[in-house]
Amino acid sequence: MMRSVSDSHTSPTPNRSTKPSATMSGSSFLALFLTTLMRLGCAELLSGLHFVESPKNVTSSLGKPVAVQCVLRADGEGQGPLDVLWLKEGQQLEFADTNQMQLPEDENGWLVISELKIEEVQLSDMGSYQCAVSSGEEEILSVEGYIELEGLPHFSVEPQDLSVVANEELSLRCVAHGPPDPVRVIWLQDGAPLNNLKDPISLSPSTLNISGLNKTSSFSCEAHNRKGVASSGTGVVTVLPSQPHDIKAEEITNSSIRLSWHMGFGGIYPISHCIVQVKASGEDSDEFISSQTVSAPVTSRLISGLEAFSRYDLRLACRSSEGISNWTVWMSVSTSEGVPESAPDNVTAVVNGTEVVLRWSEPPGKMKGQLQGYMMEYSAPNMEQVVVDTGLDTELFVNLSAPLSNVSFRVCAYTGAGQGPWTPLQTITLIPAETGQSRVNSLGISDELKQKLQDVMVDRHKLTLGKTLGEGEFGSVMEGSLTQEDSVLKVAVKTMKIAICTRTEMEDFLREAACMKEFDHQNVMRLLGVCLQTVESEGYPSPVVILPYMKHGDLHSYLLYSRLGDAPVYLPSQMLVKFMTDIARGMEYLSGKNFIHRDLAARNCMLNENMNVCVADFGLSKKIYNGDYYRQGRISKMPVKWIAIESLADRVYTTKSDVWSFGVTMWEIATRGQTPYPGVENSEIYDYLRQGNRLKQPPDCLDSIYSLMFSCWLLSPKDRPSFEILRCELEKVLEDLPSQDPDEILYVNMEETSGELGAVGGRDPIMGVPCALGALKGSGSVATVEVHHPSRYVICPQHENQRLLNADSMESLSLTGPVPTPLLQPSSCSTPVPPSEGPSPEDRDERKRALWQ
Repeated sequence: MMRSVSDSHTSPTPNRSTKPSATMSGSSFLALFLTTLMRLGCAELLSGLHFVESPKNVTSSLGKPVAVQCVLRADGEGQGPLDVLWLKEGQQLEFADTNQMQLPEDENGWLVISELKIEEVQLSDMGSYQCAVSSGEEEILSVEGYIELEGLPHFSVEPQDLSVVANEELSLRCVAHGPPDPVRVIWLQDGAPLNNLKDPISLSPSTLNISGLNKTSSFSCEAHNRKGVASSGTGVVTVLPSQPHDIKAEEITNSSIRLSWHMGFGGIYPISHCIVQVKASGEDSDEFISSQTVSAPVTSRLISGLEAFSRYDLRLACRSSEGISNWTVWMSVSTSEGVPESAPDNVTAVVNGTEVVLRWSEPPGKMKGQLQGYMMEYSAPNMEQVVVDTGLDTELFVNLSAPLSNVSFRVCAYTGAGQGPWTPLQTITLIPAETGQSRVNSLGISDELKQKLQDVMVDRHKLTLGKTLGEGEFGSVMEGSLTQEDSVLKVAVKTMKIAICTRTEMEDFLREAACMKEFDHQNVMRLLGVCLQTVESEGYPSPVVILPYMKHGDLHSYLLYSRLGDAPVYLPSQMLVKFMTDIARGMEYLSGKNFIHRDLAARNCMLNENMNVCVADFGLSKKIYNGDYYRQGRISKMPVKWIAIESLADRVYTTKSDVWSFGVTMWEIATRGQTPYPGVENSEIYDYLRQGNRLKQPPDCLDSIYSLMFSCWLLSPKDRPSFEILRCELEKVLEDLPSQDPDEILYVNMEETSGELGAVGGRDPIMGVPCALGALKGSGSVATVEVHHPSRYVICPQHENQRLLNADSMESLSLTGPVPTPLLQPSSCSTPVPPSEGPSPEDRDERKRALWQ
């Protein structure tokens, strides 16, 4: 591109005459012509474009409006409108405020007037400006014009407000600019000048160094140039006290710390008070245990109410009328040891002849120090009190010289600071071990039952009873400790109230225990033993059944607390299906051993510490039944809402009647503990079921799970699935559900006040026996039994031909037409949706049975 600079008649450069002198030679004239041609610009002559006016030189003041313009002339035809561009220091202005106007001058020419406006000129606007226009490959430039600023100095840095410690060095800056330069600065403190214009410090930019202040002062500066004087803003320098120092922790006890210090210097302003803040080490700095104000001139403070054997962080700051000093760094201090807050826990004693084993656990409260050991104190009526330091051992074996009628004992823990509280004095009454066999003989039970009990009898001296877990109409359940060869096992002890139970009921109670000793399955409650305890008001002993301790109690209460407790939690579907699967495994085991439960319900299923469900009859009559049993005539209370329809009609119980109860138990689990058939009275249940009604599908219950439930309630027992099939179907549902995170822990408080918290979660790694077609059973064995027997497990007869139910007693329906009845295949694990209700109960049940099959 060709680039040329156009001169104009308004150029600030003085015009020179181009007229040749009379004596000028031809060559001189030619040179003058060429010079003139260069001034006008060869390009302009060729294109007909040239600037007749260039930007003028402008001198203004900061913040004032400025305007410059240039004029372009176009001669000749064929020139279209052209845009005039503005350049600053040779660079195009992208966002300039410009106005352009085009005026015709004659038939063959026109003028373009371009104006650049700056509303408030700033220092950054100073520099050279020129116009440019392009035509094809040609670029025409005007002569440069300059914008310069002159006026009073202006400040880019002024004194600011500042807080400083008394007598500490500080620096202040003041920067002022022209033009015109130079600019010199005079500093003022509280209005009084600190220097003159001849001092080196006066040349801007200026820094004022101050060795120290002892009072609050204001600082400003004046800027001078040849245009006049400008004053800066005022900055106030506030003098604050210096930090407290020589901080010491004195007189440290197990509950208090005395802190002392020296106050810092506040200049001419006296310190009024200091502030002491205390927090536990490691906690957020905004959470203070204590924040205390100490008025001057006191320089110490006793901080009390602290925990023993604990670390605390402390800091101080002091205040004057001008403000508060900087805080000191945190200082860590530990209180001394204290005595244990509470007595040892779980104190038990086992006495066998002349040997006593005393055991306990660490105090549950705060130790308030380093545990040094335990002191055990015991005595008996015919011996002196003995105090033994057991060190850190939590058991003591005591050998007595002779059997004693009772032994009293107590224990305490101690730290380096001393002994904590003693446990309440406990007394153990010894029972001669040799009377056990005589008590068994005095029960008056059959020799057969007596023989079965021999294998499970436990020496009463090995059993220690604790608190009562539940109280019922016919007995109670207590917490206990069973001494074994190398350990002490926490157990649950089930007792009978002999005063209100007949000898027959007591024998049934023991017969149930004899049955339970045959059980060996992870999902069935097992028997640990049976022992006898003397009841002074009776002539024969009371039987006691020893069972595993179930940490999380019965399943029904657990489900209720998860939904209605003080802190409800959501139980995921994986967990609920796992509960159902555990019960199905246990019932498959029982049915395989020809046992009928007869009272399967969530209340009779227990949760151990690993959240596995064990089928049991651990409840108590009064607590369990609580309105869920219906008394018909002289028959004992019956759990009518769980009992199969044929059992209600004929008091006949089979494995398939347990299947009916299992379906109701599944519904309890799916609804998290709701009562079956809400709004239906016990006396109305039989008619309600005969009309074809069944429990409805819970809102958040899987269709496959409800289909399994419904199959358990088919009218004909032989159409109901076996427990093996139910277990297979549930295991497949459980496998199809997404796995639950084993780290996800839920808690349900199973006690009203401070009970143990049970962890919820995790799948049972022990699965049932794999399903096989050959393993599928036919209809369960049938037995007619009396309802009023207190035992819950009934031995099924080995021969089905002893008692067979006819079609009328079981109220089963046959399919119309030759409909084949295939066996349910465990591998398919189908989950049909229950059918809609038909016009009659018989038709509805027939369709449901066909769909399930």
